[in-house]
Amino acid sequence: MRLGGPVFGDISTPQRWVAAVQAAGYRAAYCPVKNDASKTTIAAYAQAAREADIVIAEVGAWSNPLSQDPQTRREARKFCKRQLALADKIGAVCCVNIAGSLGGKWDGPCAEDLTEAAFAQIVESVQEIVDAVQPDRAVYTLETMPWMYPDSPQSYLDLMQAIDRKSVAVHLDPVNLINCPARYFNNATLLRECFALLGPQIVGVHAKDIALRENLTVHLDEVRPGLGELDYSVFLEEMSALPPDTPFMLEHLPNEEEYRLAAAFVRAQMP
Repeated sequence: MRLGGPVFGDISTPQRWVAAVQAAGYRAAYCPVKNDASKTTIAAYAQAAREADIVIAEVGAWSNPLSQDPQTRREARKFCKRQLALADKIGAVCCVNIAGSLGGKWDGPCAEDLTEAAFAQIVESVQEIVDAVQPDRAVYTLETMPWMYPDSPQSYLDLMQAIDRKSVAVHLDPVNLINCPARYFNNATLLRECFALLGPQIVGVHAKDIALRENLTVHLDEVRPGLGELDYSVFLEEMSALPPDTPFMLEHLPNEEEYRLAAAFVRAQMP
């Protein structure tokens, strides 16, 4: 696997971006440019990544392709297509988004998001996005989530089978799947199930941690790797069975020092 995360400071040129990634000790990185960058700029960063042996892990397409507002839905799908095209041009492994929500908040929760109707709309939206772009290299992925599909390894497998496109793959965030005490206390089992069902299709992974608090009713908080109860020994053991260039990406931490500590923890746990 290739550990990566956000980088800080000036990344306004390919050389400065490479230096920032290497200074953090990463071998994978988030996409450093936006989809309105020139072809020359995109090509320059892609070449710099190749020459420095840096894998561009993902291009985020964070938006709501299922929005019940027609204009918002159209704009979200256009954005996803542009981001997938960018991923393909710059040589990123994948473009990643969540499935979207039928409710008022783009990333949920909403009771309607765990219905057959929502499942069908996810399938339709993903097919529309990838069929419009027809990427040569990059794939489109959905991040696992606690309250919308895919919310389990099985629901992800069901979606993959229903979508039925070669340019769609799996993006795993196991912390997002831990949405109750049962999964929290048995997260090693959950991790093994994720890799058993989805392993060959996993192209990107988010590395976080999770802590169950003592106040009622149930409070689960995302925390820095090493400060929660995710079984990193199992997590990294399962990761080791994936192709060696699979990105393992830190996220959602407040500052550079927190990322340094998270990376140090992950490296110390590697088998």
